[in-house]
Amino acid sequence: MWAPRLSRTSRLHHPVRSGAVAARGVDPFADTDDQAALRDLARTVARRDLAPRARHWDETEEFPDASLEALRRSELLGITVGERWGGAGLGDVEAAIVLEELARVDVSSAILAQLGYNGPPRAIEHLGSDALRDRWLPLAARGEALFCIGISETEAGSAVQHLRTRLVPDGEGWRLEGYKNYVTGGHRARACLVWCRFPGSAPGATQGIGAVVVDLEADGVSVTGTHQKMGLRGTSEAELAFDGVQVRPEDVLVAGDPGSNDGFKTLIGHINHERCGNAAMCIGAAQGALEYAVAYVRDRRIGDRPLADLQGLQWKLADMATRLEAARLLLGRAVRLAGPGGTPPALETAMAKLAANEAAKFVCDEAIQLLGGYGYSREYPVERVYRDVRGLCIGAGTTEIQRNLIGGRLVRGDVPTGGAWVPPRPV
Repeated sequence: MWAPRLSRTSRLHHPVRSGAVAARGVDPFADTDDQAALRDLARTVARRDLAPRARHWDETEEFPDASLEALRRSELLGITVGERWGGAGLGDVEAAIVLEELARVDVSSAILAQLGYNGPPRAIEHLGSDALRDRWLPLAARGEALFCIGISETEAGSAVQHLRTRLVPDGEGWRLEGYKNYVTGGHRARACLVWCRFPGSAPGATQGIGAVVVDLEADGVSVTGTHQKMGLRGTSEAELAFDGVQVRPEDVLVAGDPGSNDGFKTLIGHINHERCGNAAMCIGAAQGALEYAVAYVRDRRIGDRPLADLQGLQWKLADMATRLEAARLLLGRAVRLAGPGGTPPALETAMAKLAANEAAKFVCDEAIQLLGGYGYSREYPVERVYRDVRGLCIGAGTTEIQRNLIGGRLVRGDVPTGGAWVPPRPV
């Protein structure tokens, strides 16, 4: 399992250029030495193993098996799994670092790590029984199993309370009946965290919604199709059908009580990990696009002048960099507020995801504009990156859902952490 491989005092990933004014203070979000070593490892793996095939996965829509093997070989897949089960026991900050570096070159490959860091394994460790942990977490730590999440259905996307997949009593356990759509990597995963209704739960209600962990090799599970997408084409979205799949009591992650929505609220709260990972991938992808655009305008010349000398283009770069750094700071706050073994808070997480999604769209769109016709060509990476980040603006809760969450919490009296906000008086 990954461990710090070097110690250093300089921040090689944040160089101070000749002539620049060096900061005298302390950046509260700067990487520690161990985090810097992890970032360097992830960046090396990304550049060496992921980048050369990124275009191939996109054009062929093949599952990125070589990327999965590279991440497994580098021991990066289990960094958030507890040490008890063979992982490194790291948290949301480190997950964001790795996801940012991987997504800088290929978001489809980064999603393979996202599913492990912020998907079912994290939920199993935080919410599951010892039986669930002992069964699945060692596989996650060794990178021997891919995990997926089954939430969306035909009539239950953002309005997840309308899901219909249900458990039917069967002896001491249940049978799972239903269908899940847009299950990322579901056609290649070994286990799926399935949100479902427990007996007695009424359709359209949040009461009674819980989750179970399903072995996708079990009888009654079938992959009924995959979607052809605009972007993120290496990691397909699968359709999964569950036809009388046996679910034992030890397979239950969060029980659904038809008289309470506590299970639903627990599951929704845990999505904050996924949202932070989504934001990290957006930031990484946009960072790669921005750096590519900077290099392009410095090299591209009109007559004897580089494009970089044009003030209008410098202003574009200024706006791109500023929006991206603002999103990075919001994410840095959200993941650090999780604390050891905790979950990022909902309000700060929603702000980070919203900012990262919109910054990534803006940066990648402007990168295409800066490259002109080349930016619109599939021969250059910014076109692919734009399509990839567009999908991230839908996954883990759309930007509209994030605005609903932020606005709703503010009018109820919630405020972001810190002393800058004065909480409103009770109505």
